[in-house]
Amino acid sequence: MKVQVKKRAGSRLKKGYPLIQEEDLVQPQKETTEWVELTDQQGHFLAKGYLGKQNKGIGWVLSRSNEPFDQRFFESLFRKSKEKRTAYFADDSTSAFRLFNGEGDGIGGLIIDYYDTFAVFSWYNGTLYAYRKLLIEAFRSIYPEVRGAYEKIRFDTNELPESRFVFGETAPEPLIIKENGVKFATYLNEGLMTGIFLDQKEVRGALTEGLALGKTVLNMFSYTGAFSVAAAMGGALETTSVDLAKRSLKKTQEQFEINGLDPEQQKIIVMDVFDYFKYAQRKQLSYDVIVLDPPSFARNKKKVFRVAKNYGELVKDSLAILKANGLLIASTNAANVSIDQFQKMIEDEFKAAGAGYDQLALYRLPADFQTADTFPEGDYLKVFIYQISQRH
Repeated sequence: MKVQVKKRAGSRLKKGYPLIQEEDLVQPQKETTEWVELTDQQGHFLAKGYLGKQNKGIGWVLSRSNEPFDQRFFESLFRKSKEKRTAYFADDSTSAFRLFNGEGDGIGGLIIDYYDTFAVFSWYNGTLYAYRKLLIEAFRSIYPEVRGAYEKIRFDTNELPESRFVFGETAPEPLIIKENGVKFATYLNEGLMTGIFLDQKEVRGALTEGLALGKTVLNMFSYTGAFSVAAAMGGALETTSVDLAKRSLKKTQEQFEINGLDPEQQKIIVMDVFDYFKYAQRKQLSYDVIVLDPPSFARNKKKVFRVAKNYGELVKDSLAILKANGLLIASTNAANVSIDQFQKMIEDEFKAAGAGYDQLALYRLPADFQTADTFPEGDYLKVFIYQISQRH
């Protein structure tokens, strides 16, 4: 099926930009699960891909040449992506990482994660999902060692469960994976989440290696407490994990226990983060290290939180309870906030508070989260580590 794109979109596609937007098309298209040939307005071939509605854009380019999208085509992409991750397979201290990162590995709309011999497929639109048999077949021929797989449905549909088992053996519950030598309990078939965000492995690695040695750590939006566990394993004096979700309490306790740490020695608090800041100030609590890793969008009964709008508030509230020479680990996965905007948002709060600061480190996505140079918004993770020196 041929689909014409406008001139500006055509020149973007020629430069390797992989995402197709609704306004790129000369005529609006009805939904189709057919592969499409993208042409300029004169009918000249530009690229081949598919149209499928998802949270960003309406389709992806898969190839710049007019080739068949058969099993061999997908096998070749899976083979290339596997070769790029040789170092991860060889690393005995880490058994969970990303195998295939969407457009960064050549198939926008599909992500595959590896959890100690099991795979988790995340499908971001219905078009690609219509080809799941072909893609899974291609995957299995390149990864015969994968013992079993699950899938997550990350597009709107009433017909499919959001998570289910796909092939092979079922994984134990919990499945204990390792990362930088630290154990984490994961659940491959419990909704869309597994219990750990694999893109933060290098930041957790810094904590495991002693970034918070002998220090008190406050982990905000702690989810299952992964930063807290990494910090405790790296010799932190005490960790406090704060998250509004009730399930975070048991999940975080479990992460400490499987590493032989007594959860009673750590603080795990179910509370709204902004309320906790107020509570800590009232009680005159302060911390050596504060970790801020909010979701890009969150809503509770009282307020809506958006990184682009509200991250500065978190920094301001953190400064009020951060000890002298304390560390702030400021993280976001918001693709709509550039690294410069994010840095400015943080440092504006330091300046407003009259605080001296040094940037100690900046983390982006680890190498298993392959990105495409032609698609900078795919490189979404930004983690700054600052030391706050003096206040005026």
